[in-house]
Amino acid sequence: MLTESRSRPTRAFQVLLSLLLCGDISGCGVAYLAQATQGQWRLMRARRPIAQVLADPSTSPQLKSRLELVQDARAFASSDLALPDNRSYRSYADLGRPYVVWNVVAAPEFSIEPLRWCFLFTGCLSYRGYFNERNARAFAAALAARGNDTLVAGVSAYSTLGHFADPVLNTMMRYDDLDLVSTIFHELAHQLIYVKGDSEFNESFAVSVEQEGLRRWLAARGRSLELQNFLELRRGEMQVIGAIAAGRAQLDSLYHEPLPPDVMRARKHELLLATGENVRALERQYRLRSGYGPWIDAGLNNAHLASIATYTDCVPGFQQLLERNAGQLPAFYAAVRKLARDPNARRALCRDVARAESTP
Repeated sequence: MLTESRSRPTRAFQVLLSLLLCGDISGCGVAYLAQATQGQWRLMRARRPIAQVLADPSTSPQLKSRLELVQDARAFASSDLALPDNRSYRSYADLGRPYVVWNVVAAPEFSIEPLRWCFLFTGCLSYRGYFNERNARAFAAALAARGNDTLVAGVSAYSTLGHFADPVLNTMMRYDDLDLVSTIFHELAHQLIYVKGDSEFNESFAVSVEQEGLRRWLAARGRSLELQNFLELRRGEMQVIGAIAAGRAQLDSLYHEPLPPDVMRARKHELLLATGENVRALERQYRLRSGYGPWIDAGLNNAHLASIATYTDCVPGFQQLLERNAGQLPAFYAAVRKLARDPNARRALCRDVARAESTP
């Protein structure tokens, strides 16, 4: 039980969280607001400084090794990638569960566009997060009952955009070393530049930073073989993303045709199957695991493709923008900030690349 001297700051902290996470109780729903506030509060209370965890004799050698890697990546992010040098990712929290949140993504049966939910400090998002898996699945089931395609996906990390000192989580330890390092870069990128209400722009920017950051980190650490493997893997992954984007474009065309629902439904099923088969073929060709296997096995739907698009559609545009700025990250970030102020320019960043890639 909190003492009086601590209870007032605690209540003030919880009110602040409520405002940040939602800002509109009628729009969020009281139950959703409560779980978001409590979940974030518990996460923050579980933090311990990484230095303290490393000095603890009870900390396993495996965890110490991973946290030392985090410290190296965290220092590199600020010194070499010009990412925020703040208190985020300098503490560790063990939540005792495999994921920190579960995101719900949904799209209408005949649309490639995801549903969106709006919050005060993030703007409108193409996903809705729950700290409890059961609550996420209940919400997804309610959306599915209304005819939407849905997806529930466990999330290992997220950023509060610099509002709080985000910790490294036990849920991130499931990653291999390269994914762990790139996740630090990804989440710090969100703290550097974030556009309210534009999930595709934000996530693709963070992905572009994590990929470039990981390439530079491997080069700086003299891990040439891993760098070569990473670049080869990325080429294969871009082919997979291209196949998924092509399938999504075909579905978009289909959904604009004046067809009876049963006919459209059958054609949709065929296109989704073909998209999954194309991904499998590319996985075999490039000898990689894209991570989309479970979705393909369960049956792809609009929500799956929308989720993938959120993280990938604009990445080629950001990569070209970095090249146009001679690989200079400060100049690149300045160009991204300029784009962030212009909605039309943000859309063109993705649209022009997509058009060029679809031209024979």
